[in-house]
Amino acid sequence: MNTEPTTRLAGPDDCCDVITLWQNCGLTRPWNDAAGDFTRAIDNPAADILCLEEGGRLVATVMVGYDGHRGWVYYLGVSPDRRAQGLGRHLMEAAEIWLRERNAPKIQLMVREDNKQAIGFYEALGYEVQPVVTIGRRLK
Repeated sequence: MNTEPTTRLAGPDDCCDVITLWQNCGLTRPWNDAAGDFTRAIDNPAADILCLEEGGRLVATVMVGYDGHRGWVYYLGVSPDRRAQGLGRHLMEAAEIWLRERNAPKIQLMVREDNKQAIGFYEALGYEVQPVVTIGRRLK
């Protein structure tokens, strides 16, 4: 493809396209409300969804947020037909820039422990598996 990818922030009109991409990438789960996640991110001044487009086509996204202590990354997804072409790396660089602009000292993300491909991707970018246990509770 000849078109240089461009990164932009998602807006309300992007909801359907973003969720479709997340579904195509296997990122959604029945117990998570993807539309709610999308809306909370774009409505929150401490979060954004970065969209990567080529020729007007959404090919990748990443949700990024900063809680005042750590930066977080969620929903990094690259269209299955565009994988292994550097787009995920491109978006992770954009997420790191977004966080540096907010003076975040650290970036973290969660990957399901059986997703060896994703773990390998992040390790290739210099991320390390951290010796922590994630503890949570649903509020709704």
